[in-house]
Amino acid sequence: MREWLVTTVASACLMPGIALAQAAPGEAIIRDPASAEESANNGAGLEEIIVTAQRRVESSQRAAVAINVVDGAALLKAGVTQADRLNEQVPALSIQPTSTGNLIFIRGVGNFTLTQNSDPATAFNYDGVYVGRPTGTVGVFYDLERVEVLKGPQGTLYGRNATGGAINVIPTQPKPGEFSGHGSLSYGNYDSLIAEAAVNIPMGDDGALRISGMRSKRDGYNRDGTSDEDIAALRVQLKARLAPNLTVRLAADHANLGGVGTSVGYDGSYAYNPPSGKYVFRPASVPASDGVLTPLAQAYRITNSAGPAGRKLDPLAITPYQNNHFYGANGLIEWTTPIGTLSVIPAWRYSKLDYLATSGAFGALQHETDEQYSLEARFSGNRVGRIDYTIGALYYHEEILADIALSTSASAVFSNARYVTASIAPFGRLTLHLDDRVRLVGGIRYTEDRKRFAGTTISGAIVCQLRVGGVPTCPNAPLFPVAESPAQLPFPFPAAGSPPAPLRVGGVPTGALLIRADRNDNQRLTNRRATYRGAIEFDLATQSMLYASVETGYRSGGFSAATGFETYDPEFITAYTVGSKNRFFDNRVQLNIEGFWWEYKDQQVSSVRPDLSGRITNITQNIGQSRIRGIEVEARVLATPTTLISGDVQYLDSRNKSFTYVNQNNGVPPLTGCVSKLDTAANRYDVDCAGKPGFNSPKWTFNIAAQQTVHIGDFDLVASADTQYRGSRYLGFLYLPEQRAPGVWRSNAQVSFGPADGKWSMAAFVRNIENNRTPVYSATQPIANILVSTRAAPRTYGARAAFKF
Repeated sequence: MREWLVTTVASACLMPGIALAQAAPGEAIIRDPASAEESANNGAGLEEIIVTAQRRVESSQRAAVAINVVDGAALLKAGVTQADRLNEQVPALSIQPTSTGNLIFIRGVGNFTLTQNSDPATAFNYDGVYVGRPTGTVGVFYDLERVEVLKGPQGTLYGRNATGGAINVIPTQPKPGEFSGHGSLSYGNYDSLIAEAAVNIPMGDDGALRISGMRSKRDGYNRDGTSDEDIAALRVQLKARLAPNLTVRLAADHANLGGVGTSVGYDGSYAYNPPSGKYVFRPASVPASDGVLTPLAQAYRITNSAGPAGRKLDPLAITPYQNNHFYGANGLIEWTTPIGTLSVIPAWRYSKLDYLATSGAFGALQHETDEQYSLEARFSGNRVGRIDYTIGALYYHEEILADIALSTSASAVFSNARYVTASIAPFGRLTLHLDDRVRLVGGIRYTEDRKRFAGTTISGAIVCQLRVGGVPTCPNAPLFPVAESPAQLPFPFPAAGSPPAPLRVGGVPTGALLIRADRNDNQRLTNRRATYRGAIEFDLATQSMLYASVETGYRSGGFSAATGFETYDPEFITAYTVGSKNRFFDNRVQLNIEGFWWEYKDQQVSSVRPDLSGRITNITQNIGQSRIRGIEVEARVLATPTTLISGDVQYLDSRNKSFTYVNQNNGVPPLTGCVSKLDTAANRYDVDCAGKPGFNSPKWTFNIAAQQTVHIGDFDLVASADTQYRGSRYLGFLYLPEQRAPGVWRSNAQVSFGPADGKWSMAAFVRNIENNRTPVYSATQPIANILVSTRAAPRTYGARAAFKF
């Protein structure tokens, strides 16, 4: 590793550059007043991006961290209404949309679960508030100042669970003393309608009220109507300068996510071949873009086995829906003193989830409430002697109540659970200015997480006892429909503690048994960890900086309602980074480079598989260690005053150093693309995926964009185009060959026209010109061994009109 870092440092010195901040392709970005004045003196130049990633206001070119930034205007013009569209803007980011939320990976660090017992690896922060549940990341992408994506562990300044990085969604704040606003309306194919508006109302010279809202609705991308969008959101903010040194901002927001929801389509199924000892993949006879509810998809479904039930599957007899509500209230109190600024952020967020999903080609019914409240306080001072400092603390409390009913046809699960988390974390960071060009940075955070889990789980399984030619055969056995409780099943369900009961239809035995298993959990655990950051920053020239850092991250342990896997430990990551960033040629060229080496230990990975009692359940376990390294280079060139060209290249080498887990022996080897060996003494299989690349880790990612402005009198015609190549990568836990998405290009284009002052504009756009609908999420239905996937959005096109005042 040392030789690799030395090579990267040498490269950074030869190619001075970056914290890897970039705007969306071809878009204007927030202007730093100092740089604006400099650009005016030197003629046209690249605008500066202002960020608060290090809890202070600064140019991204002066922030010695790995960061990508997309400004709000770019998100609006790109029609970004949900987090997964950020994939197009940030090469290091991979967000997999599912029926219940977003799975977020940064350079392969993430997790394949949205269950209540697992925390995300990337911290999602909305308006400075950590959002604990991935389901709560919807309904916030409107009227934004910018989105910051920090890559790598954020172990000191940020809240919980940021081993992979952090995503900061920052709304546009009220502007005191100003009456202004904006609005936009776009319409496109799939009957897509996106409306956004905001108004800023002055309340004297020292206050303002800002009201903003968004409505997004379109038909489903799949032929069965799934993977649609139906979002309505509203945000209200009030900001006032109560005294020369005291400013208070209050905010409240609500979003409703309706419609059918994201769903999957069939890719094929696996059948075990005893003579060869291998699984054979049979591609589906229906396009994945059908979804799972079209007549053609249902006809394919009933050709597949229902596993131990000894018969074929029934059609999927459900009507999926979602009616999820998200509420939030938060404040920001800033008090400026002669020695620094005190910032206090109280916050409350509440989610009420009600949905029926076809997430894995089976029914999942869920009623859940998530409530969190937090209080963060920071005190920051600049240049006390030679030292800048930030000290503070975060208190976070979360309670989840969930009632879940799942049916995989041959099995069913009915569970209710309560999860409570209380976390406290004091932190501090110091920057020592050795002189005007060299700075040393040190930071530390101590986190204590206390968790409680209590719940009951009732499981049912249908197992055929009849054999024909050695094959379980019970064609008349019933299967589990989706029901909220065992009492709603169309056949008698055994009482707790009862032995397996013969299944009958109309009083006639079917040859199958109905087996009930009950589980009660009541557990507590406490995890504690200190994380740190150390860095050195060196100004090579006025607009050139070189930096190197080491930072650690920690993600708390937790629970699994699974026999043999009841708890799991924290995971840890250490990240080494060297980088350079600068501007050349009168601020017209930006060249940035970052080299990174991450060591990931006790990696938490979630999967749906049998526990040691043989019950299919979601298991989170510490099963891996990995090494992640690479280089990212970003460049922006203002070739002429009206021509902007930009590009970003990431090379990523992610590899499992160890990756082992056990699978209960159910009579056949486990379905996996890794090596598995039978442990006869323990009656289980040991699975080893060492040497495999990390999940969602394409080796190469390219972003290329260009924008040309043509002045026509007092009007501007702006043509822009961008394309992204994302290399092949594994999308699912099992490392099956069919779960490896191919490398693909996706391109977008737009033409807009309006006055040079930007008071209004009209635009036409097309996205995913190639119409590549490659998979973005892949999983297996664990009973029938059916492979399903969520597909990328197809080609979309439309027009947009916008105004501002």
